[in-house]
Amino acid sequence: MKRDSPDDHTGIAKYNAAARASSATVIGHYSTSFGLAARLLEPRVRSQVRTIYALVRVADEIVDGAASQAGVNVDGQRDLLDALERETSQAMGSGFSTNLVVHAFAATAREAGIDTSLTTPFFASMRRDLDPSPFDAAGVAEYIYGSAEVIGLMCLRCFVQDTRCATDELQVLEAGARSLGAAFQKVNFLRDLAADRDALGRNYFPGVNLLTMTETQKNELLDDMDADLDAAARVLPMLPVGSRRAVTAAHHLFARLSAKLRVTPARELMSARVRVPDPEKIMIALTASFGPGAWKR
Repeated sequence: MKRDSPDDHTGIAKYNAAARASSATVIGHYSTSFGLAARLLEPRVRSQVRTIYALVRVADEIVDGAASQAGVNVDGQRDLLDALERETSQAMGSGFSTNLVVHAFAATAREAGIDTSLTTPFFASMRRDLDPSPFDAAGVAEYIYGSAEVIGLMCLRCFVQDTRCATDELQVLEAGARSLGAAFQKVNFLRDLAADRDALGRNYFPGVNLLTMTETQKNELLDDMDADLDAAARVLPMLPVGSRRAVTAAHHLFARLSAKLRVTPARELMSARVRVPDPEKIMIALTASFGPGAWKR
């Protein structure tokens, strides 16, 4: 019986393609904003970043509602998260997983140099979401590093995988990636106040009573977020051309969200989620791609 050639659209090549397609499906169902920005990446990096997003989303669904709604209790959610981490680590080593999302991520990790120094803190932060104890400032910082900053670092590994960076240049890029990831997470914390508190019983702003948050408190939080966005903006010109437009678009989108949160009364944040309308998102993406006034061309 004739065996298929490795060059045919069979075997591992076909399996890899199916795994990448599954990741693209996940991002298509869950994120218009991230999905729009990802389209501006060069094709290879776009595919890799989608695999990162897909794994992160699956882990997030274990701790943020889907598993619970399916009838899985907290202990069961911990078991699922532990199993996902083990499967991810094993696949990063072996290059194969029966879980298509994990397989796609592992392929990206092996190509781009993502290792367990980044996945371990991510899963630790996801596990922290199953702990009902309140956060303190140090705990929030650790949580943000694992849940957001390492995602920025994973994406950066993909952005620079074919670029020779001096050690000092890479350190600057990594600081920018962490700042941008932190800004994204903090902005979403403020956007999701109601859902986090009422549905999940979480408060990521220790020392702030969400029900009585003042305008001063809100603006102090936004000042911190804008400082992260400013730090990230200074690094954008250093990114490789194939990823610069996409990261710029994502940065500008969250800067716009920050501006909208700034003019939204604090009391309204517990009842409405601030968002950027789709036409405005498209304008932001066009501006990042081609410059101001691109929509007129």
